[in-house]
Amino acid sequence: MQAIRRLCVVCLIIFPEILSAQATQPPTDGGPLSVIDWLGDRPKPTPKRSRPLPKPAEAPVAKSALPSPVSVNKLGQGRPRAIGLVPAKVTGLPQDIWSRSSASQIAQQLDRLPELHLPAAHTLLFTLLLAEATAPEDDAKQGDALALARVSKLMDAGALDPALSLIEQAGVATSQDHFKLWMDISLLLGTEDRACEMLQDKPFLSSDYGVRILCSVRSGKWENAALTLGAIQALQLLPPDDLALLDRFLNPDLYDGAVPLPTPRSISPLSFRLFEAIGEAKSTRNLPPKFAVSDLRDIAGWKAQLDAAERLTRIGALPDNRFLGIYTSREPAASGGVWDRVEALQRFDTALYSGNAEAVAKTLNAAWHAMTEAEVEISFAALYSERLRSVSLEGQSKMLRDHIVLLSPLYETVQNDHSASIEMEFLTSIARGEPPQAMPDIRTATAIASAFTDPSPRSDWIDEARNGQLGSAILHTIGLLEEGARGDTFALRDALSTLRALGLEDTARRASLQILLLERE
Repeated sequence: MQAIRRLCVVCLIIFPEILSAQATQPPTDGGPLSVIDWLGDRPKPTPKRSRPLPKPAEAPVAKSALPSPVSVNKLGQGRPRAIGLVPAKVTGLPQDIWSRSSASQIAQQLDRLPELHLPAAHTLLFTLLLAEATAPEDDAKQGDALALARVSKLMDAGALDPALSLIEQAGVATSQDHFKLWMDISLLLGTEDRACEMLQDKPFLSSDYGVRILCSVRSGKWENAALTLGAIQALQLLPPDDLALLDRFLNPDLYDGAVPLPTPRSISPLSFRLFEAIGEAKSTRNLPPKFAVSDLRDIAGWKAQLDAAERLTRIGALPDNRFLGIYTSREPAASGGVWDRVEALQRFDTALYSGNAEAVAKTLNAAWHAMTEAEVEISFAALYSERLRSVSLEGQSKMLRDHIVLLSPLYETVQNDHSASIEMEFLTSIARGEPPQAMPDIRTATAIASAFTDPSPRSDWIDEARNGQLGSAILHTIGLLEEGARGDTFALRDALSTLRALGLEDTARRASLQILLLERE
């Protein structure tokens, strides 16, 4: 038995070299077609033939026997590059927002952030994570660590597409941690081909046996995958549940009609895709948001796409136009729940683009009620506010239209022509960033008004911002803003005041309007 274990260890040690040596060999025909059919093949690009270099007309001839002069230039120290997808001219944030912070400190702050429900808080967090920024302490290693923390937070928040772009910009081969994040995101998006191709060339990037097995199958090397599984089974290098899942993935015919595997308490992107591969796909309803992105693929049913679109739009992780595209891609075939919401939005969309003011007035309230039910009001406002402004409406429809525009990027354009409405006067004052002259009977009104009349910014966070820790100060403020949105009026006053003192006026106004107008439990 001891000899067998030693043999298995030797196999695992030399297996990456075997994979590398076989990378150019054609796949064999003996593998299980069911697995290979599910995984599919990625077409290889046709190699370009290079033109031969022209021969010189005459070989160079030395004119002297003396050695050539040697020039000496001082090498520059070099600086870590800025990492981020959105430039400073768009975000308004300087590139040195992390300059005096440490990557570990920022990672801890990101982990401690509460679950965000206020759309303005989501927007500010995504802006901060995607902003083009230099490395903390101007150190490349700190920059790499911070990139990992930023990408991890984006992935956990369901923003997989920007997370993928950011990790690729940071360098997927920088470390095993970078590659793991890239692989996890790729698995959730269904684009793991490129990651597997890189792993075939650079097997040292991952020590995950499950990933090695998956990529071996992806490249048609089923025998190599079976050898790896046999070795880790003999050495018990993985938990029994993982071994059982990999065994069913490689040998589906052996488990035809078998009882489905139990759902693990914690599921990884790899396990999620393997369960899907063996025909035991897991519902994403009770899984973290990052798994819901998989339901946006064309292979998912429309109902699953709708549920995922609402969930991701609710947390700001899905572009508005993509949400609308899914909602209007076909006609609802049933009634109740999401189907009623789809019908209400489609009727309003048709009425608005028809230019018929009466039709808009009839369908607007139902559509808004549907969007409120799904908690996607901000996306609805962003999509339709500009066209709604040009529609002539009266009474309650006009009031609702103004509220919707106040929740959109066009909030400053709303005019207070509701002379009898103290609430509207208050809202338009906040929208313009002016101290309100009237106080409506709204619980949070006093706290919000204080931020514009007698602001009380957190001095410690302002000092952080002045000392090269603007990113850290913003993270602190986001957490406090969420507390304020949940009912802590003192936290709300201080958070709004701090946002304004940090120059984040737009966020302060939009957050105030959202808290005043959105119905959240």
